[in-house]
Amino acid sequence: MSQQYIVFSHGQDGDPWGTKIVAMAEVAKRHGLTVESVDYRGMADPAERVVRLREVCKKLPGELLLVGSSLGAHVCTTVSTQVLTRGLYLLAPAFFMPGYEKYTPAPPACPVDIVHGWNDDIVPVENSIRYARQYKCALHILDSDHRLTANLTEVCALLDQFLQRVLNDSPVRA
Repeated sequence: MSQQYIVFSHGQDGDPWGTKIVAMAEVAKRHGLTVESVDYRGMADPAERVVRLREVCKKLPGELLLVGSSLGAHVCTTVSTQVLTRGLYLLAPAFFMPGYEKYTPAPPACPVDIVHGWNDDIVPVENSIRYARQYKCALHILDSDHRLTANLTEVCALLDQFLQRVLNDSPVRA
């Protein structure tokens, strides 16, 4: 079996090794995954972030699991159709944002789980409901805000369940 990677993609004002990513990376390591986290700090243009993530992913020789938060989730989903992606785990994805609806990417043919907070005042939870309905994605809505840090235990438990399910499935090719 080839090496399996999980690649984290932080949000617009996030950090490549912020609280959520550090906690989720520990879950991933327990599953034997090699962990990468892309640094987008100082890079405001989403198109530049897509290029950066694609470059990182193309250098990794194994199967990829992509995890993104907010804008990072949008970037992950865009790149997931261009690289070998085994699954997407998306936190409060910035889909269907006003003025950018046409840029919302369709997911690849792989498992997609979305986690969103009912009290998100940055990306409306309705956007994830719409996306999940349209593309038949798993959707978990928590009593949380955009950052989801108050529900980090739940976010990590959901990631653990996602990884158990996806790592036991056959790989999907991009």
